[in-house]
Amino acid sequence: MTLTKTLGPLAFALAAGLLAASPASAQTKLKWAHVYETSEAFHKWSVWAADEIKKRSDGRYQIDVYPASQLGKENDINQGLSLGTVDIIISGSSFAAKAFPRIGVTYYPYTFRGPEHLLAYTRSDIYKELTAGYEQKTGNEIVATTYYGTRHTTSNRPITKCADMKGLKMRVPDVPAYLAMPRACGANTTPIAFAEVYLALQNGTVEAQENPLPTIEAKKFFEVQKHIVLTGHIVDHLNTVVAGGVWKKLSEADRKLFTDVMLEAAGKATQEVAGRERELAAVFRSKGIAVNEVNTAEFRDTVLKNVPFEQFGYQKADWERIQAVK
Repeated sequence: MTLTKTLGPLAFALAAGLLAASPASAQTKLKWAHVYETSEAFHKWSVWAADEIKKRSDGRYQIDVYPASQLGKENDINQGLSLGTVDIIISGSSFAAKAFPRIGVTYYPYTFRGPEHLLAYTRSDIYKELTAGYEQKTGNEIVATTYYGTRHTTSNRPITKCADMKGLKMRVPDVPAYLAMPRACGANTTPIAFAEVYLALQNGTVEAQENPLPTIEAKKFFEVQKHIVLTGHIVDHLNTVVAGGVWKKLSEADRKLFTDVMLEAAGKATQEVAGRERELAAVFRSKGIAVNEVNTAEFRDTVLKNVPFEQFGYQKADWERIQAVK
């Protein structure tokens, strides 16, 4: 008995069509994770990129974005790339440096002169070399880099020079490169959980912290701090990283699709963050907050004198190459 006689010609044709179409039309589902809030540009443009990849691939990829540490904290999602629990993340180079220390030099204070210098770096040979080193070490692929914001200091004590930070009780994330400037200037650093920083500033557990201006706005730290000091010590950034297991399975055409969309999303997020940043000094001053510029060269020289690159596993030659990028 043939299949045609059993099912009838129409049913057979439908069944054969479905069997032929299955492999080509199968949808690949991927998880994109990050630690940022849904209100932030990084989430907004990650969702846009996920939707755009689905659209441009004719639905072959369904990417679900999980914000606000839903799939784990930043360390967890970085590990998740290798464990297979996440497929795409946005995360700082300080975490990539745990696998490949050299890339962490981008977090050494005063590496970048501003967002334009950071963006120029992402088009440079040293960027290609450092990201390739990370990729060789982990198998994961850095596809794009987004400007996160320039980190400044807030305090209840006026600060005009590096020495004014001596003895300052300051909340700083427990990341070596973040600690470099405050410690070089003599601050007493404390790694309080991010969600608890506002209360810690309010009750005096600490009297200072450091973050980009959009974060100071979003977390309302200006409500419990008298001074915003434009130390500009780290021009922060995030990498869009695709798990190696996923990247290897993509065709060349799909790799180009992912890269094009993720670069476009990074560019849009960068523009949004930088645009808001330019507005915020005036916004804070209108709220009665003292926003003060300082001689950043003096801060930079103090760090260079007191904080050797080698203690973090960085290479000064990499820093100098980045400095030379125009």
